[in-house]
Amino acid sequence: MSRRLLLVEDEPGLVMTLTDRLAAEGFDVDSATDAHTGLAKASSGHYDVIVLDVMLPGGNGFDICRTVRQKGVQTPIVMLTARGQVVDKVVGLKLGADDYLVKPFEMVELLARIEALLRRSTSTTAAATAADSHRFGDVTIDFRRAEVTKKGVPVELSAREFKLLRYFVEHPGAALSRDELLNEVWGYNAMPSTRTVDVHIAWLRQKIEDNPRHPQLILTVHGLGYKFAG
Repeated sequence: MSRRLLLVEDEPGLVMTLTDRLAAEGFDVDSATDAHTGLAKASSGHYDVIVLDVMLPGGNGFDICRTVRQKGVQTPIVMLTARGQVVDKVVGLKLGADDYLVKPFEMVELLARIEALLRRSTSTTAAATAADSHRFGDVTIDFRRAEVTKKGVPVELSAREFKLLRYFVEHPGAALSRDELLNEVWGYNAMPSTRTVDVHIAWLRQKIEDNPRHPQLILTVHGLGYKFAG
């Protein structure tokens, strides 16, 4: 079965080049050339992966990414941009993008990142299907809806925080290194800094732990990383 890919990009030459190459790799490519159309299509949830440019007529990819995630659509997103500043990468990833590629880029690198995202998406979908929800303490996770509640109150998690929590739940009691978490949650060459993991762990603890200063769920394994005791 063909994998459906949405390309949101306004450069006609790049749209043609990417569409031809992606189609040759077996993708069923749909495209949008402005922010309004891109948002409408991305929000449908009908795609296996989205390749999203940042600078678009009528808006930008950051807003599209934020809105799509707020609607609960968890389709993997690769953002494309001519910008190279670290702050732009951080903004895109915090809004829910799964990977970030700076123009100009090699086609083989884009394909590698897309394939890596699809592999992770397939494995996490299978896990969610096997158990649509999980409860530990007073926290409940609905994998299908990508929702978390604590004592019945919704907990607002970013897409990255949700993926991190889900990975912990899928590996209870295992000592997980920062490098493993970077590879499995952030993915191929996304944010090569173990400090990123520590920051997201701190955010996650603030939201799900009764006492973030003395965590009982996400425990630190000194000299290695973390483990989930929920």
